[in-house]
Amino acid sequence: MRDDDTIDDQSAPVGMTGRSDDTPSSVQVGVLREPRSPRTRLGGLLNPLRRRPAGTRVAIAAGVLCCLGAVAVTGVAALPDERAEDRAGTEAALAERGRQAASRGEARTPAPTVPATTAASPSTAAPSTAAPTPTATRTTRPRPKPKPTPKRIVPVAGLDRAQMNNAQKIVKAGRAMGVPRRALVIAVATAMQESNLYNYASGVLPESQNYPHEAIGWDHDSVGLFQQRPSSGWGEVGQLMDPAFATRAFLTALLAIPGWEDLPLTVAAQAVQISAYPDLYAQHEWRATEVVAAVLV
Repeated sequence: MRDDDTIDDQSAPVGMTGRSDDTPSSVQVGVLREPRSPRTRLGGLLNPLRRRPAGTRVAIAAGVLCCLGAVAVTGVAALPDERAEDRAGTEAALAERGRQAASRGEARTPAPTVPATTAASPSTAAPSTAAPTPTATRTTRPRPKPKPTPKRIVPVAGLDRAQMNNAQKIVKAGRAMGVPRRALVIAVATAMQESNLYNYASGVLPESQNYPHEAIGWDHDSVGLFQQRPSSGWGEVGQLMDPAFATRAFLTALLAIPGWEDLPLTVAAQAVQISAYPDLYAQHEWRATEVVAAVLV
C-alpha cells in the first residue's frame, strides 16, 4: 500500500460503512438515474475518484466503464425494436386506410370498363352514313351457239355445188324421218327429173320468188325441188319453197303406197308425182345412188 492510500482512508468522513468503494457505487447508481448528459455523468463519476487511492480509483473506473458499456448496448439494442414498432404502426395505419378506401369503393357502382382497342369492333362501330359507291356492272350476254355448218361434200355425179347442197337437204330430211336408203334414192332421182336439183320459183306465183331459189319456172303453179303445186293440196307456197318441207311431203306420199319397196324406181316415183312422162325417172337411178352414198359416208 502507498502512503497516499493511507491518507485517503484516514480522511474518510465519519458515518461511512467502512468500505471505501461503497460511496462511489452509490454515487454511480445515482448518476445513471439522473437525466444528465453523458459528459456530466462521466465528470460526476470521476470527481470522487480523484480523492480515492489509485487502486480504488482503477477498480471504480473499470466498474463505471462496464456499466456505461451495458447501458450503450441496451440503448443500441432497443433502437431496432423501436424502429420495428414504428414500422408496425405505420403498416397498421396504411392497412386501416386501405380498408376504409375499399369500403367506400364497394358503396359505389363501378363504371363499365371499355377494352382498349386500336380499332372499333364491327358490333360497336357507328354505321356509316356515306352512300355506297355504285359499282359498274357489266352485263355479259351469252354468246349464241354457232349454228352447225353443213357438211360440205364434194359434188359427185356431175353435180355443181348448188345441186349437191340440195341433194344433202333431201337426204338429211329423209334421215330425220327414219326412212330406208331406198326411199332416199327414189327421192333424189325424182328431184333430178323434176327440177334438176334446183329450187324453182314460179313465174305464175310471184309470191314464190320472195323465198330463196335458184331458178324460175313456168309450169303452171309448180314450185320447189319436186315441182309440187299448191293448188293440188301439197301445201302453202312458202312451205313448198322449203326443201326440207317439200321432201317430207314427197316421202310421206311414197310411204303410203303399198309395197313401194319392191316397185321399180320409175313406178314408185310416178305413183307419187303422176307425171306425163313416167319412164324418165329411171334414167337418174344410178346417179341418185352415188349421191346418197356420198352424203351418208
